[in-house]
Amino acid sequence: MRYDYAIHEQYESLTRSEKKVADYVLKVGSQLMYATMSDIKAATKVGDATIIRFCQKLGYNGFSDFKIELAKEDFTQQAETRPADYYDDISRHLQEALTATAKLIEPTKLNQAIDLLSQARHIYLFGVGGSGQTGDAFSAMLLRAGVQTTSISDPHLQAQVASLLTPRDLVIGLSLTGRTKDTYASLKIAADNGARIIAVTNNLNSPVAQLGEVVLQTAIEELLNGGSVAGRISQLYIGEVLVKGYEQRNQVDAVALRERVLRSIIDKRIE
Repeated sequence: MRYDYAIHEQYESLTRSEKKVADYVLKVGSQLMYATMSDIKAATKVGDATIIRFCQKLGYNGFSDFKIELAKEDFTQQAETRPADYYDDISRHLQEALTATAKLIEPTKLNQAIDLLSQARHIYLFGVGGSGQTGDAFSAMLLRAGVQTTSISDPHLQAQVASLLTPRDLVIGLSLTGRTKDTYASLKIAADNGARIIAVTNNLNSPVAQLGEVVLQTAIEELLNGGSVAGRISQLYIGEVLVKGYEQRNQVDAVALRERVLRSIIDKRIE
């Protein structure tokens, strides 16, 4: 049964506090899948126990279970309305991801991030899962601009490296949700040791964003579709903007650098 139908069916049996949660859920709809219990508590002024009881009265084990069901419903609805020429639909979605991310760029923050890149002794990229793979690609992009970085996706190694950082080091933290526990924990260790932090995330109020000296915002929310191409494109677009900005700020001879890189690998091609 759809979550909104279930709410209407159970509404009269809910307590006054639970009805506040119900009203909020109906108001925000499927966007609730990106919310936290703290978000709901702030909006409804109820406690954790009320939110959990509300979810259980609808037939779910708890809040996380409810969010997963919301994500499944949303994903199914999108699949049902997807046109036959789905490849055009995918293309439009990816273009929209780029456009939406571009609109979120704030020149002042971008310039601050480029300053940090230019001043850092060592640069590390922290991310796990899909964001870890983005970190690897971002590291390769920076290398072509003459910037040597280290991309780390293993949380244990992140923590070890973070414990040895100093104010001369920079960490770029990648997390679309901004709520990835491992990434947050590693960035927290780095920040506690004085390292400079650039956070690349969707949510400006998320824990990861709160650790960032500079926050560059992406535009793709994902839960059930974690690691999506659109999400990575949003992150990589930010990466490409940073690379180009760095090259301009530092008057990097990009052609000469790319020639050196090409000559180092050209013999590895099969003719």
